[in-house]
Amino acid sequence: MTLAVIGPGAVGTSIAMALANTSVQVDLLGKRDETLTFHEYATSEQHAVSVKALKHTNTHYDWLIVAVKTTQLDAILADIERLCHKETRIILAQNGYGQHDKIAHPYVYPAVVYISGQKTHPHVTHFRDYRLHVQEDPHTRALAQILTSSKLELTLERNIEHNIWYKLLVNLGINTVTALGRDTSKVLKYPSMAQLCRNLIDEGLRVAQADGLQFEPSLTDDIMTIYKGYPEDMGTSMYYDLTHQKPLEIDAIQGYIQKRAQVHHIATPHLDTALALLLYEHEKAQTS
Repeated sequence: MTLAVIGPGAVGTSIAMALANTSVQVDLLGKRDETLTFHEYATSEQHAVSVKALKHTNTHYDWLIVAVKTTQLDAILADIERLCHKETRIILAQNGYGQHDKIAHPYVYPAVVYISGQKTHPHVTHFRDYRLHVQEDPHTRALAQILTSSKLELTLERNIEHNIWYKLLVNLGINTVTALGRDTSKVLKYPSMAQLCRNLIDEGLRVAQADGLQFEPSLTDDIMTIYKGYPEDMGTSMYYDLTHQKPLEIDAIQGYIQKRAQVHHIATPHLDTALALLLYEHEKAQTS
C-alpha cells in the first residue's frame, strides 16, 4: 500500500512520523525537497524527516492524507487529482468542515484531528496525541487494521458528522477569542471574554441542532470546562496565524457555521460580529 501525506506542517509531519517503521510506504509532500527536524516533546527524541516536492511527484497513491491549512487547499486541488488513481481514498486532516466539497474525487473522508504540535521552520515539535477520527466503512476498517502497528490511531465512527460538529464548536469558542484577544488561552480569565466564548458556543450549538445533530444540553458548560484544563500559555492555530499575519481558516470554522445558520434562518449576532472582525484580519494578511 502506498500513502502520501500532503503538508509538512505540525500535523502532517507528525502523521508521517507516526507511520514510520511500518509496512506502509509513506511520502511526506510539500513545496520543496527539504529535510525537517522532528522533535518528540515527551521523550526529547529528534529525527530527520525528508520532504519531497509535491509539484515533482507523479506517483498514484492508494491513500492521501491532506494536512495543509484550509486556506491552502485550493492551490493544491490539481495536485491531489494528479496523485489519485480511480480507487484512491483521501482523508482531509484539517480544521473545520466543508472542504471536502471542493474535491471532485468520489472517495473523500473529512477527519477530526487530535494531534498537538507546533512548527517553527525547519523544526517541528509534537506535543501530544496521534489520533484521527474518520467515518467507518470497509476501506477505513482495512486501513485501521494495517496501521495497528503504528503510532497513528485511526478511530472509526459510525456518524462522523457528530464528531466534526463537536470539534467545530470547540474550535469556534477558543479559536475566536484567542485570535480576537491576541492572547493565549489565559484570555478566558477575563469574564467578558469567557462570556463571549460561551455565547459563541451557544449560537453554534443551536445551528448544529438545526442541522440534525443531537448534543447534551450541558455541552457549552462541558466545553468551557475543557478549556479550563488548557495551559495558560497555550495558543490556538488561529491565534498563531493572526499574530504571524497569515490567512485565517475562518471559511471552514466560523464561516461554515454562519452559512449553516443562514440556511436555517438562525440569528447569530455574536458569531456575525466576531466573523466580521476576523475577516478584516484575514484580508489584511492576504494583502500584506
